Amino acid sequence: MAEEAMRQIQWFPGHMAKTRRMIAANLSLVDAVVEILDARIPQSSRNPEMDRMVGTKPRLLLLNKADMADPAATSRWIAAYRQKGCLALAVDCRSGKGIRQFAPTVREQLLHELLEKRHAHGMVGTPIRLMVVGIPNVGKSSFINRMAQSKRAKVEDRPGVTRNKQWVKIGSDMELLDMPGVLWPKFEDQTVAQRLAFTGAISDDIMDLEALAGLLLERLVQYYPDALEARYHIPDLCTEESGFTMLERIGRKRGMLISGGEVHTERAAIMLLDEFRSGKLGRITLELPEQEA
Repeated sequence: MAEEAMRQIQWFPGHMAKTRRMIAANLSLVDAVVEILDARIPQSSRNPEMDRMVGTKPRLLLLNKADMADPAATSRWIAAYRQKGCLALAVDCRSGKGIRQFAPTVREQLLHELLEKRHAHGMVGTPIRLMVVGIPNVGKSSFINRMAQSKRAKVEDRPGVTRNKQWVKIGSDMELLDMPGVLWPKFEDQTVAQRLAFTGAISDDIMDLEALAGLLLERLVQYYPDALEARYHIPDLCTEESGFTMLERIGRKRGMLISGGEVHTERAAIMLLDEFRSGKLGRITLELPEQEA
């Protein structure tokens, strides 16, 4: 099994400790916190330390990359978070879907009482200030650029690109404070770590990509076998006993061979992970509310 080949995943670069201090130091400057999650792994992409770091500050959860997640699962997550008293919206920063709901939700729900108090005290024109937080590669910069209708925040499809805080003005009455992505010092649950690795929140440089891809295949066979069959058109692919065997068959079908006719499994693994992360395998969610870690 691919899971047996995976070593313990731990990844906490030094700049993330700096980010935690930065969040604490700047929290008093903002009215609320916007926490961006990956809609494919809404619970695993929540930093468990964020509750402690943010405290009682009002918070809005944005389930980003919703266009790549199972829409039925996303609806369940939105309902589950709201049952817990957490405001949550599904958005897709690439297409802009759901973004129009953001500002009205902030004004009319998240900060309604605060804005009424300001109005009563004649504080007209005071900007709403929001801190944007989330794990690496979850789409913080894409969200800010979509809101600002520009490319002010650097965007790359790899973790750890944003390293410093930056203020971005949104219209005439809102400012966003973009914070670097931050993970937590130790993954107590390796299932959570694996989900983060599947989506690219953990650097591929520290991963055994063949084992990771095999493990992903085993998860997909369990929950989305039709997606694999539709993408790769390999008879009985989902009846294979191991993810690595499936990876070999996919690599062979794609012509990823080396001398002697063996499959270049590392190349096949990179391809599979890229296709999952870009949504080419279909709309997939890797966890449901009752599976919360």
